Amino acid sequence: QVQLVESGGGLVQPGGSLRLSCAASGSIFSISAMGWYRQAPGKQREEVATIISGGSTNYADSVKGRFTISRDYAKNTVYLQMNSLKPEDTAVYYCNADLLPSYDTDFIRSWGQGTQVTVSS
Repeated sequence: QVQLVESGGGLVQPGGSLRLSCAASGSIFSISAMGWYRQAPGKQREEVATIISGGSTNYADSVKGRFTISRDYAKNTVYLQMNSLKPEDTAVYYCNADLLPSYDTDFIRSWGQGTQVTVSS
């Protein structure tokens, strides 16, 4: 069993910053990619940022230049540094991981439970 636990969400004023963390634990042989998605009320879940083994990153156009994704490979943890936050960044943020539970299985995608980020004055 694999668990992803997010932390770091909260209420912040426009222009402020937050740092989200997501730690993966449990039966993990290797992780190929970790990322962040978000879902605002009444909208579909959208990809925010992804980081793959080797360090390559990908960002949604709406967050480029403001958000930075990073990863601690030793801790199986992914971070999302969010700067210059806007009200439209308000959403539940979910992390995910594409991983192998063991050497002889296929890759699976695991999801965290989500953390609320609210940007409001």
